[in-house]
Amino acid sequence: MPFPSIEELIAQLGTRERAARAGGGPERVQKQHEAGKLTARERMARLFDPDTFTELDMFVEHRCTSFEMEKTVAPGDGVVTGFGRVNGRPVYAFAQDFTVIGGSLGEMHAAKICKLQDLAMKMGAPLVGINDSGGARIQEGVDSLSGYGEIFFRNTLASGVIPQISVLVGPSAGGAVYSPALTDFVFMARGIAKMFITGPDVIKAAIGEEISAEALGGAMAHNQLSGNAHFACDTEDELFETLRHLLSFLPQNNLEDPPRVPTADDPHRTSEALLHLVPTVPSKPYDMRDLIGQVADRGEFLEVHHHFAQNIVVGFARLNGRSVGIVANQPRIMAGCLDINASDKAARFVRFCDAFNVPLVTLVDVPGYLPGSAQEHGGVIRHGAKLLFAYSEATVPKITIIVRKSYGGAYLAMCSRHLGADVVFAWPQAEIAVMGPEGAANIIFRREIRDAADPEARRREMIDEYRRNFSNPYQAAKRGYVDAVINPGDTRRMLVAALDMTATKREQRPRKKHGNIPL
Repeated sequence: MPFPSIEELIAQLGTRERAARAGGGPERVQKQHEAGKLTARERMARLFDPDTFTELDMFVEHRCTSFEMEKTVAPGDGVVTGFGRVNGRPVYAFAQDFTVIGGSLGEMHAAKICKLQDLAMKMGAPLVGINDSGGARIQEGVDSLSGYGEIFFRNTLASGVIPQISVLVGPSAGGAVYSPALTDFVFMARGIAKMFITGPDVIKAAIGEEISAEALGGAMAHNQLSGNAHFACDTEDELFETLRHLLSFLPQNNLEDPPRVPTADDPHRTSEALLHLVPTVPSKPYDMRDLIGQVADRGEFLEVHHHFAQNIVVGFARLNGRSVGIVANQPRIMAGCLDINASDKAARFVRFCDAFNVPLVTLVDVPGYLPGSAQEHGGVIRHGAKLLFAYSEATVPKITIIVRKSYGGAYLAMCSRHLGADVVFAWPQAEIAVMGPEGAANIIFRREIRDAADPEARRREMIDEYRRNFSNPYQAAKRGYVDAVINPGDTRRMLVAALDMTATKREQRPRKKHGNIPL
C-alpha cells in the first residue's frame, strides 16, 4: 500500500476539520439558533478581533465506554478552546458547545479547559469562559466531578493574577455555577442564561416551591437580587461588545498597568455644570452618575453591577487616558446609605482594582449605615468591615473626594485618610462629622433645648450653630484629614493632577500569607 501524498493528507485534514467545526450537526445547530442562541464558534467570532482566533484541541475526543458512550461521537468533546486578540491584545477563551452532548462536561472536556487555564496563566493573558452547558456528563461519573474540581482549583490560583471573565449564554446548573462565581466578572444574556445550584424541578420535589427557571436563576435574578452577576445584556452581540469594552480598561495581568489611551479631552477642563449639580441642601437627591460623566474622559463610564445595590455605584472610567475604578455613593437610592449589599459590592470592586493596578477614585456623599434590625441581624457589621478591609488593604493610588455628606463610620469606610487615602479633596458644601447636624444638636444641646421657652426654635438655632462650627470641611482640613477644599468646577483638573502625582506610588505591607477578610 503506497504512502498517501501530502495532497491526500491535507484533504483528510480538511475533512476532519469540517466535521469538528460542524459541531453536533445541522439539525442541532438549527435548534440552537431557534432558541435565540449563537453557536460556540459564532461566539468566538463575536469576542475576538477578525481573523485572530486560533483553535486548540479541535480533535480531542472523550474516552468513556460506560452506558454505550463509545457509540457517541462528540466533536471536540463539546467545548471549543483557543486564543486570539481582543482590541489587539492576546486573550484566551473557551466556549461550551451545546450542540454536542448538550455541552456537558466530561473528563476530556475539562482537560481542554484546564490546559487553556494553564496557558493563560503562563502567558499572563485574560481568560474568558463562555458557558452553555447541561452540566456534568452523568455517564462519566466521578471523572466529571474531578474535572470541575480541577477547573475550580485553577480559577482560584489565577484569581488576582489574570482577569477572568465568565459569560453565561445558556444553562449553568449544579457544580457548573462555581467556576463563574470564582471569576472576576459574570455576564448574562437575558432570556437565555440560567444559573442555579438546584433547578425548579428539584426545588418543587424537595420543598414544594414552584418557581420558573427565569425567576430562579435568570439574568435579572442574579444581576438585581443575588448580585452573582455583574452585567445583564439583551443580546449576545451587546454582551460581547460590552465584554470587549471592559477588557479595554484592564491590564493583561497583575504585573502590568492598565493600558493608557490617547484622549482629546482636555485634562484641565473645568465644568460649570458641577457648580449646580449637587444641591447644598443635604437631603436633596441627585444622580451621582451625572457627576461622574462630568469628570471622566468624554463622559465615558462603564458601570459594573448596575442593577445590584444601587445605593452605591462602581465602574471604570478614564482620566486623561488612565483607567480608574470609581466607587461612589448614590444619593438617589436610599439617600446613599451603606448597607450589607452595598458594602459587599464596593469591597469586591475595590479588591479587583487593587489586584490589577487600577487606581481608585472614591466620590463620597453618605449619611451613614442603613439602620434597622434586618441589617444588624443580617450582619451589616461583618459586611461593612469588608469595605474597611478592602480599602485598607489596597495599595494602588487612592483619591477621595467628599462631595457633600460624610458622617460617622461611613465617613471612615469610604476611603478616608485614615484608611490610607493618598489624596483627599472636599467640596465647600461637604459636611464631615460624627453624625448629621440634627442628631448631633439633639444630643449635645439636649438640656438647652429642653429648658428653652421655645424648644423648637432653640433646637433649630443649635442645629445651625453646629452646622456652622462643625458640619463643614474646614475642621477636617485644619487637621490635615482633607488636603484641599476645591471649587467643584475644578474637580476633573484636580483628579488628573492627583493621579499624575500618585502614578509612581510604592507601598510595602507586612509579609504574610494572606489576611483574614471578614467574609
